[in-house]
Amino acid sequence: MPELPEVETVRRGLSPVLEGARLVRVEARRPDLRFPLPEGFVQRLTGARIERLGRRAKYLLGHLDRGDVLVMHLGMTGRFEIEAGEAAAQRPGEFVYAAPPDPKHAHVVFETEAGARVTYYDPRRFGFMGLVDAAGVTSHPWFASMGPEPLGSDFNPALLAEAFAGRKQSPKTLLLDQRIVAGLGNIYVCEALYRSGISPLKPAGKVPKAKFPQLVQVVRDVLEEAIVAGGSTLRDFASTDGALGYFQHRFQVYGREGEPCLTAGCGGTIEREVQAGRSTFFCRRCQK
Repeated sequence: MPELPEVETVRRGLSPVLEGARLVRVEARRPDLRFPLPEGFVQRLTGARIERLGRRAKYLLGHLDRGDVLVMHLGMTGRFEIEAGEAAAQRPGEFVYAAPPDPKHAHVVFETEAGARVTYYDPRRFGFMGLVDAAGVTSHPWFASMGPEPLGSDFNPALLAEAFAGRKQSPKTLLLDQRIVAGLGNIYVCEALYRSGISPLKPAGKVPKAKFPQLVQVVRDVLEEAIVAGGSTLRDFASTDGALGYFQHRFQVYGREGEPCLTAGCGGTIEREVQAGRSTFFCRRCQK
């Protein structure tokens, strides 16, 4: 599933063709994705201008000049393809386990006044789209219980100290809880805990308070590095500026089971444990 850096990469790739663009044609090739498309979806979008393309956690938010927000979630396999002029088609934000685009999985098409064509593909249809009144976005059920953005100032050591205090759950479980911090996913939490030297197996309430400033900074560093690299992918891809970039070549722990720990002088081996159905990669020696 794409995580925050992949979604942010998609946002940045779509922004040049969608921000400020008027949609002259919208095609919904099926009535639903994960959920049914909103009533009047095509009619409400046709002719609308996307004034701003934002992101909240793993959601893309297209703010329309009609007072609605087009909410888009990629699910596990959702992705966009951009065709503009004579340039080769671009697929911003290729991510881990992404499947090649197949025309039979092209479900929604947006065409802009400038002639760009943006197609949404989703083989497994776990993604979804909705139209939400702009004034009610923060109170909408999709967003009402979300914690702060990990790259924002509201994500800070005091917040983590309060969230972890007395908790028996693992630090990883709490960092993946969208009510505590929004947008973090399995890959980047594994990386952040490793770089912070925090064991994903110990109770969160046992994490020393002195560790929280470091953990907050490392979470930000990992996400920002991944965004610059264009997210994580297991296949070669070109980002929207034509440059190759993939954060998986910088993974220090994720997917490295059985390989040597990269911490200088550690001498340990990366292990894998399953927590709540997800693989956790860590070094038992240097993560305490």
